[in-house]
Amino acid sequence: MAVVQIEHADLSLIGDRDENQDRVATVVGEQSVFAIVVDGMGGHSDGSRAAETAIKSLLAAFGAVEQPLFDPLGFLHRALSRAHDHVVQAGSGLPIEARPRATIALCLLQDGAAYWAHVGDSRIYHIRQGRVVERTRDHSHVELLLREGKITEAEMHLHPMRNFVECCLGGEPAVPEMTLSGRKPLLAGDIILLCTDGVWAGMTDSSIAAFYPVTGDFEEASGLAAALAKLGKRAVAASAPYSDNSTAAALRYIGD
Repeated sequence: MAVVQIEHADLSLIGDRDENQDRVATVVGEQSVFAIVVDGMGGHSDGSRAAETAIKSLLAAFGAVEQPLFDPLGFLHRALSRAHDHVVQAGSGLPIEARPRATIALCLLQDGAAYWAHVGDSRIYHIRQGRVVERTRDHSHVELLLREGKITEAEMHLHPMRNFVECCLGGEPAVPEMTLSGRKPLLAGDIILLCTDGVWAGMTDSSIAAFYPVTGDFEEASGLAAALAKLGKRAVAASAPYSDNSTAAALRYIGD
């Protein structure tokens, strides 16, 4: 079985908040790569606990399976459901409004393809040569308005309901709505970017997609980590002085 080859980087910036409630992790195995970003919802009690609980649950699930995974999408669904259960348990006994909650995006890369899933408004971008091939659609009211053509992308960032999500990990015991991608074939040089809303809230999709400078033969100009660091600084500056925690993980596919 071929060994997956990637370049990866991640960051998590506190922004203008008093606490960083986001979490990020990337695990690189010989045949599979697993990346996660979790946004602890600051409007609820102990969002950092929700994010920490979720990421520990997911990392344990990935560590317990054989690579390459036989059923990547089944794994993502089961692992997310289990992480939700753990976050719900973390809030057991608390009033519903005080229970810890989080949004999440996660991606599994293996056998020349990516598989991803998300809950809430943490996003995944599939980027090819500086352009968005595809991005996830938030579980939010403003995303629905955007898709229906009732608001523009620029108006989305200023909408009074922009911070309201329709589903998340934690809170109610019922498993939340989650969106899974299907198999997404990758080309050499493709980038999968996972990020919380602190990264994308003040920026357009096109500006995010252009964060990594490439040449025609896919060679990096300064490295993925440096490019991601610049994106993080731009994201914080774009929403200052009210910027949220800004967290991202980037996977640049080289080959198998």
